[in-house]
Amino acid sequence: MLSGSAWMTAGSVTSRIIGALYIIPWTTWLGAYSTQANALYAQGYNIYNLFLVVATAGIPSAISKLVAHYNGINEYSVGRRLYRSGMYISMAMGVICATIMLFGANLLNNGDPNVTPVIRSLAWAVLVIPAMSITRGFLQGYNWMAPSAMSQFVEQVFRVVYMLAATYFIMKMHPTHWVPAVTQSTFAAFIGAIGAILVLGFAYLKHLGEMNKLATQGVQDKDVRTRELIFKIIYQAIPFIVIEAGITIFQLIDQYTFKRVMTMMGGYTSYQINAVYALFAFNANKLYMIVISLASAMAATVIPLLATARAQGNQKSMRDQIENGIMLFYFVMIPSSLGLAAVAQQIYTVFYRYDAAGVTILEFAAFMAIPFGLYTVGAAMMQGISENKKMMKFLAIGVMIKLIIQAPLIFFLKGMGPLLATGISMMVINYLILHSFNMEFRLRFHQMAKPTNQILAYSLIMFVAVKAVMMGINLFVSPYGRYTAFFALIPGVIVGVSVFGYLALRFRLIDEIMGQARANYFRLKLHVN
Repeated sequence: MLSGSAWMTAGSVTSRIIGALYIIPWTTWLGAYSTQANALYAQGYNIYNLFLVVATAGIPSAISKLVAHYNGINEYSVGRRLYRSGMYISMAMGVICATIMLFGANLLNNGDPNVTPVIRSLAWAVLVIPAMSITRGFLQGYNWMAPSAMSQFVEQVFRVVYMLAATYFIMKMHPTHWVPAVTQSTFAAFIGAIGAILVLGFAYLKHLGEMNKLATQGVQDKDVRTRELIFKIIYQAIPFIVIEAGITIFQLIDQYTFKRVMTMMGGYTSYQINAVYALFAFNANKLYMIVISLASAMAATVIPLLATARAQGNQKSMRDQIENGIMLFYFVMIPSSLGLAAVAQQIYTVFYRYDAAGVTILEFAAFMAIPFGLYTVGAAMMQGISENKKMMKFLAIGVMIKLIIQAPLIFFLKGMGPLLATGISMMVINYLILHSFNMEFRLRFHQMAKPTNQILAYSLIMFVAVKAVMMGINLFVSPYGRYTAFFALIPGVIVGVSVFGYLALRFRLIDEIMGQARANYFRLKLHVN
């Protein structure tokens, strides 16, 4: 799990960081139109994310799980046939969803004609990404996480280079043409997908000999027909569609309710509503999703591991994987979220220029990232043990809660209302997931209590230390400039990593996560007694 998570975390986090860093030049070149551009970008991408989940149909995760299952029982040839069958399905879904986006954009634009070309530009990415995603899932089924990580990185590099070049030329030639600039920026998703496909194609060919050897040596199950495999893929994929779309569903609820509720309240112009929407739906989202990408990486790793344990009927291994997954999540996510909250003012200023409202929303969103991330990991583990129906029921309960509390929270909290509504809903879902695990596997919470409390305590100490450093620097350096905020950010990050790392090593917390041998190695190298 650590090895797979390391690769997936590296790929996911670096791609997320690249996907956030582009904001600095992008917003600079868009100038006065940057806030409206951010809101338009967010609206287009929310719709795109939903269609992307439907287009891939949950097949990559389903393939990852099924391939791991058949590999676990030495039927490697069945996994290869699964891949081919899944490719046919996903390509067909890509064509269908891309067609709907191209010709139905006017019906999806939420009354804003500027959204229409953005949706159409994203249709091309939906056309090709299913084939890319299913190849990732297939390789993950063998626990080969490196190709997925590398493809994520290359995908972001291709995407960001294209979108920045296009935005620069459009805004330099036509300074008021911000909608075409956003449209080309979203079309960049297609360019990025092409880069990822090249990496995955190379990885597939590299491992082809090894896969052929495993298939030849493994059990040859002639009884599993292609039609049966396709049915299995679809059966496994349908819950994945709903569950993987969970966060996107919550974001779409925000998109289609926030403007209406704010308009009904009166006293706000369309520009003001778009500006507030951009603060939480795009600006804060881009930054806290870097932290959530840590959880997504762990989620991608845990599905095949749990599926293999389930295929082998190993109840103890499943319990161990779930406990390890939860502890690894706590160890990475809690200090990361509190660290982001501690440097929220500096990091927001670096990316978007100083804005008091934006900083406040980012600080709040950093804490909400913890239940968001736990949902990602918990849902993945539920799927890994084939509790799909139960997970869909939990998600439905969460969506109902979100719909009930959304309008009142927007009324009282404005831009923070949607974030809190999602956070509360996710907390309920997370409780139901953990309760379900405990009922089935009798999780050893008494053994997990000490390291969990250590993580919370050390994270809070780190938060206070970093916040004190930031406040001290602000006494001597202006916190409102991009360059000064960037240079203030560096000592803040160093202090945060040093404080948490020292406490984790000194008081043996890291032993619980990485094992005593690795922990002793780090203690020796860093001279921590």
